[in-house]
Amino acid sequence: MPDIQSDLTRTAENLHRGMKATADAVGILLVDGFHYLALFTIGATTVWSALAAFISMLSKGRAELSDILLLFIYLEIGAMVGIYFKTTRLPVRYLIYIAMTALGRVLIEVGGAEHKTGNELLIVAGAIFVLSFAVLVLRFASDKDDPSDTLGRGRHLYQHADLHEPSNDDQISRK
Repeated sequence: MPDIQSDLTRTAENLHRGMKATADAVGILLVDGFHYLALFTIGATTVWSALAAFISMLSKGRAELSDILLLFIYLEIGAMVGIYFKTTRLPVRYLIYIAMTALGRVLIEVGGAEHKTGNELLIVAGAIFVLSFAVLVLRFASDKDDPSDTLGRGRHLYQHADLHEPSNDDQISRK
């Protein structure tokens, strides 16, 4: 009788582990599927909006500074989506860059309006300054953790010295 109970307990435990592994696998599949669908949707919407803004500039026959800054916002959104797609980490600094660029557009509009006072200019410029300081703090605080900091940064010729075979000039300079 004790053997039957232990076999039944072992079978129930194995069945439970199997159910949990299956549920975890299905859950991960659904979450990852949603992430990819959302990323492709955001990316496609960004490209579509950037193209629409560019076509609008072409139809006007000129691009104003605020239009160019809008294209930079689309570029930052695209870069953020790309980094998230590759690393599954959301680079917060890119959101701050987008906010700074949007405030730059507001600053241009406030500066161009004749009825606005200097207070609005100072408020927007102060907000940009605060966001710039936040980027600085984030950059120093997450230097080792932020994947966008290491993509292409710090690659110098002297770091790849093992790939370089010394030439005759190198041997002469060492003597």
